[in-house]
Amino acid sequence: MSAGTVRTALVAVVAALATAALVSPVVAHPTAAGGGGDRHGATQRALEQAVRDGIPGAVAQARDRAGSWSGTAGLGELATGKKRKAQDRYRIGSITKTFVATVLLQLEAEGRLDLDDTVERWLPDTVRGNGHDGRRITIRQLLNHTSGIYSYTSDPGYQAKIFGEGFLQHRYDTWTPEELVALSMRHEPYFAPGTDWWYSNTNYTLAGMVIEKVTGRGYEAEIERRILRPLQLRATSVPRTDPKMPNPASRAYSPLSQDPAAKIRDVTELNPSLAGAAGGMISDSKDLQKFFRALLKGGLLPSEQQKALTTTLPVDPQLPQHRYGLGIQSTRLSCGKEVWGHGGGIHGSQSEAFVTRDASHSLALNFNGDWAGDTGAVIEAEFCG
Repeated sequence: MSAGTVRTALVAVVAALATAALVSPVVAHPTAAGGGGDRHGATQRALEQAVRDGIPGAVAQARDRAGSWSGTAGLGELATGKKRKAQDRYRIGSITKTFVATVLLQLEAEGRLDLDDTVERWLPDTVRGNGHDGRRITIRQLLNHTSGIYSYTSDPGYQAKIFGEGFLQHRYDTWTPEELVALSMRHEPYFAPGTDWWYSNTNYTLAGMVIEKVTGRGYEAEIERRILRPLQLRATSVPRTDPKMPNPASRAYSPLSQDPAAKIRDVTELNPSLAGAAGGMISDSKDLQKFFRALLKGGLLPSEQQKALTTTLPVDPQLPQHRYGLGIQSTRLSCGKEVWGHGGGIHGSQSEAFVTRDASHSLALNFNGDWAGDTGAVIEAEFCG
């Protein structure tokens, strides 16, 4: 199975959409600094292939010891023919989880909590119902997806409002974390805590709530204070409930349907509280690389928490090349290289950010459509050539 196969489980913010054809010309604009663009030719070709496969446009940026490179393909706006720009900001979906996990690890390093604290200790009576029991679930199990908690994104009522045509009526609705968790509690857990692995967005909704309980400030404020400002990630934001995208940015598109003949919709604007701490952030390729390089180098965490971050579990016995730590994924590519990072999907946006363990080589990319294209092929092209 390909890297893209497991990635559908790891992203898990938007419902799976059937592949649909969208004719859009491939327009490539590679640029390079500190090294020849030929080193990234395979990556550029993978971006162009994604556009041929049907997505409107793609953007990627890479950095290695020879310098930095940016490439684009296709369109950022279908109505006007505006091309994608290397500087585009985009919704990063579940890559948000790595930021949230980093904050919790920092709080543990400060002695303000322990990863093996139960969820019940910090959020009394929150995880209860239909077999869920926060007294048996730890913060660590939230972060590595071994809690067994049902994911609110699988709730049929939520899906009807968010993933289909209902999105057009509900795109500006505000969802509180408590509401999202309550949706999960209507269902039975996937398994007993610690006995298996399954990706659940509710885990990170709860993680964000723990941050607020411990610090007295929302997870958004803590990410800004602890990560964005120190690293000067000026293109990265936690927009809370603001539906608009900051400039520069392309439009985002989705068919909002599994019907391959469905009309392609502009889904750029949405209230990010529908994902919250599980996937509500915005960034660009430069900032994402800077964050993951700093994280993998140990610049954000002491050694004990760094070890915890990168202690991984298998996600599927049939896919040994993929493992998951605390808000971070490790993947062994076809050429044998191991990369660390996370993928993220949300309406009209597919994103990836990965870096080698020594942080010497990094990549971040985005597709501004959610129904086609293989982000895994771009990752393979960049790191394996």
